[in-house]
Amino acid sequence: MSIDWTKTEFEAYVLLYAAQCNIIETEEEREYILSKVDERTFNKIHTQIVFDKEEDIIENIKEYLVIHKYAQEEKRALIKDIKEVFFADGTVDKVEKSIFKTLQKILN
Repeated sequence: MSIDWTKTEFEAYVLLYAAQCNIIETEEEREYILSKVDERTFNKIHTQIVFDKEEDIIENIKEYLVIHKYAQEEKRALIKDIKEVFFADGTVDKVEKSIFKTLQKILN
């Protein structure tokens, strides 16, 4: 696990997890994430998220939040960005809804 991520890398990790949680990363989701992070960061984190197992991803997110003491306002902003990823392609499926609830719990 890379808990030495920058804040941008961490946020890319969370957003890419949201985009890929239903196995389908749409072009709209990709474009939204690229509006938040540069392409180099996107590609670096994309490679990592593809290889990480879901339970490891959740643990990585929890651990990063504990170590880096995310402020409530930062957590709210990240939840908003996660919603934007889910709605980027115009639909939210059951898997995305479930993952959103999980991420919301972690971030609250």
